Amino acid sequence: MQPRQQMLDIWRAVARLGADWEWGGRDGRNSISDAEQLLCLMHPASLVDGFQLDRPDDTHPDALAALRDMGDSIEIPRKLIRVLIDYMRTYTDENGAPDFSGGSYFRTEDPDDKVTDEQSKMHVVDSYSMSITLTLATLGFARVFRSRVTRTDLRSQVDELEKLASIRLSAAMVGLLRSFTVNAFGEGTLPWRTLINTVRRRGQSDDRVVSDLQERLQEVRAGLRDLSIGSGQVELENSNLLFECGWTWGTLRGAPTIETTEPVGVQGSGLAERRPLLYFTTIALAGIVDLTKERTRVLRLLNEEQQRLAAALQLRYDLTRSYWATVASSEASSDGGDRWPLEELPWRTSDGEESDYFSLLVTSLVTHDLSKRNAPDSDLRRVLSVLEELSSRGRVTRRALTNDVALQLHTPGVPLRLGGSEGEVNPRLTWVVSDFSVMLLKRVVTLALRARSPELRSQLTTLADQVWDHLNSRRMDDGGAGALWDQPAAIFQVGREFDLPSWYHTERVMECLVMLADLVLAPPARSQRLYDIARDRIAEAEQLFDREIFAGSLEAGPSIRGSMQELRAHLRRAQRVLTEKPGTADALASEVLRRLDQLAAAQQSAME
Repeated sequence: MQPRQQMLDIWRAVARLGADWEWGGRDGRNSISDAEQLLCLMHPASLVDGFQLDRPDDTHPDALAALRDMGDSIEIPRKLIRVLIDYMRTYTDENGAPDFSGGSYFRTEDPDDKVTDEQSKMHVVDSYSMSITLTLATLGFARVFRSRVTRTDLRSQVDELEKLASIRLSAAMVGLLRSFTVNAFGEGTLPWRTLINTVRRRGQSDDRVVSDLQERLQEVRAGLRDLSIGSGQVELENSNLLFECGWTWGTLRGAPTIETTEPVGVQGSGLAERRPLLYFTTIALAGIVDLTKERTRVLRLLNEEQQRLAAALQLRYDLTRSYWATVASSEASSDGGDRWPLEELPWRTSDGEESDYFSLLVTSLVTHDLSKRNAPDSDLRRVLSVLEELSSRGRVTRRALTNDVALQLHTPGVPLRLGGSEGEVNPRLTWVVSDFSVMLLKRVVTLALRARSPELRSQLTTLADQVWDHLNSRRMDDGGAGALWDQPAAIFQVGREFDLPSWYHTERVMECLVMLADLVLAPPARSQRLYDIARDRIAEAEQLFDREIFAGSLEAGPSIRGSMQELRAHLRRAQRVLTEKPGTADALASEVLRRLDQLAAAQQSAME
């Protein structure tokens, strides 16, 4: 993998398609797809060194070359300002409230049914989360670019963009707060049976399973009872009830309005049923993570009221990751002898459906917890084994079989039923997800960023290379869509071929490449064994060097004196980098030992 080059290739293709910035793609226009198209530029521009576009004088030549179809270093940010304003205005309703509708991404359970106009306008969590990511990138871009702006008309455009982005950010946060849900269920129900069978250890009775689970979820239960803003409040005093928490697909039916000073518009009534969905929970957590990033704090992108909303979302984030980590990974005994529920594939949801895609989603939720608590490599290895098995079962690292049902993970994808979207005359909607491969890569890279040992990081990067090979084979190569995604027929030989790119897939690939850039720039994983060897080798080299100095080597001719001074510099460098780069320190010490031995051999030969 070459993340820098791959990101530049995507930029080149986006600029080629967007020289005049034509909206739309394979799925047509909607508030999510258009945001994904913009994030193909804004993700690296806001997060990767060398890809910034908000400082025209400092824009890297490679970035300018990739985006030359959009103009020069001066015109590119100006065009971005215009395009971002166009997006913010387009997805604002007639009353001035931001629009988070799913539009063309909605599907129906029955192919013969059609999504009604009323249904296409329903707000969806995917749009809330994607808008948080986009607006934070936009606000950061505008804040930095304004300091370079002198023209009055351009400064006015930047001010308008910042105002629109801030309103959309606040509305998206309110939307997420009203989409959080807790689903409580009693003994004997399908969710109750599914949950206790998921976490049951061998030989445990139902009563013992429930008792253990209730004990481990005490803090989560208490935290949920204390929620005071938004949806999610539910009566959990009855200890016989089990529960699950997370995000449903849209605004929850009966969700209370949120008092806020931000001009977010009318907070409409919700329709979504009170059952969290793994996909939308994962998507929501990704947006909340962006609210807590260092860049958000350093640039002070959130005002006081937005910080209050972000704190409420952070609380739900912590409760959700704790809940799913408890359910999916805490059943193993301390000696590692028992398997985690996550390791029992495939995962079964509370409504009785099961899929390897659900296992991948739960892996994502568990990874959030592993990252927050700096989990040991032993826990990361467990998750790695799950990812390796999923990559095989999902035909990412293994060839597909004839009439292989696993291909449905990729094309057409996994349909998620949106409970509550149906009416007396309207059909029930579904949300089709087909990002199994790219989500798998994201999980692998996330673990690699957390791995401490070189051996584990090597295993993870090897798997990442294999998944990338698969994704690279699905890249489109027809004309202007070159270097964009997704063409599953190119590798699976099933389904139809597409002429237009999918911003849904391309944006997710770009997100993975940004994470891969972080992995490339991260310090090497430290090996304790290599550290010990390097430390001992440096000690030996220092002693032999001091012996040569004592023997008068520095009083010798200029050639030997210069060589000894160079060896002294090597030793000092080895000592400085020993902790962070033991391999480099070992190589420097080895070079000193080799040259000292050459000197000793030459002296011995002269004596003889």
